[in-house]
Formats: sequence, C-alpha cells, structure tokens
Amino acid sequence: MEILVVYESSYGNTHLVADAIGAGAGSAHTVHVVPVAKATRELVDRADLVVVGGPTHIHGMSRPATREKAVEAAHQPGSALTLDADAEGPGLREWFENLGPVDTNGAAFDTRFDASPLMTGRASKGISKQLRHHHFHEIASPMSFLVTKATHLADGQETAARHWGESLARVLAGYSDPSSVN
Repeated sequence: MEILVVYESSYGNTHLVADAIGAGAGSAHTVHVVPVAKATRELVDRADLVVVGGPTHIHGMSRPATREKAVEAAHQPGSALTLDADAEGPGLREWFENLGPVDTNGAAFDTRFDASPLMTGRASKGISKQLRHHHFHEIASPMSFLVTKATHLADGQETAARHWGESLARVLAGYSDPSSVN
C-alpha cells in the first residue's frame, strides 16, 4: 500500500514531524513525504492514505499573509529562525482549493506551540474539515505535535510522530480499530 505525507512547513518543525510520520508508517508500506508544492494529483490518486499537516498560524491553517510574516521574521537581522526549503511556496489552503474530490483515506496533523489549544488553536481541525470536504475517509482523529517558544520541536515529539505513523499504518492494514488511533 502507498502512503503520501503532505506537509507545509515554515521553520522546519512540520517537515520533521512529516518525516517522522513517514518513517513510522514506512516499515509496512511505501511512503512518499512531499512538501505541499510537490503534492500532485497523481500522487494523491495513487495513495491508499494521504496524511496532511501544517503549522498552526493564528489559531488555524496558514494564510498567504501569515506565511509572508513568517518569512519576514526569518529575514530580520539577528533572527535565529531558519526557513524550511519550501516555506515560500504555496500553502495547504491553496492546495485544497485546487484538489477536487478524492476517494481515499486521510489523516490530519499540525504543529503548534506547547500551550492549551484554546490559546493556540489547531490547524489540524481545519485540515480535517478540508479532508472531509474533499471526500477523504478519515482514519484517525486530528493530531497535534508541540513546538517550544524557541520554535523547536518539544522533547519527544519526533518519537510521538513516528508512533502515530506506525498506528496509521496498522489502521490502514486493518490490524486495529481506527477509533483506537488518537
């Protein structure tokens, strides 16, 4: 079976999580991890599962203006922020706008600051909504992976992402009940 992990990343954290999810899922399946700009319709149509994730910006999915602010912040003199290689490309909102209906499985994830989701929001909720709108069959509840205020993945998050990828692979293979994946 094929799994496609599509990510949008500003400073590399969501990219790291996407790679970890792919590594976890890849032990039993063929996995492709691609930035949203390279997530072609052909890749989506071939996939038995499409896992989609992005950073949380202002309580939800990024917008062109919030991505522009992220780029500007990285270019500020003295900034310790480093842009992901594909940060200046299109975002998930634009990708979904052009996607059309899909008949495959899906799962949503995000990265967000390590604080209450009431304070930070969760991009994964919007991603999940878009997955359902485009007729994906969600096999797991949306998942968040945490980032520190210094914009680094919190301790244990890559391992958690790898485990989530393993769980998604088991669900896809029919080894466990989809409701058991959180």
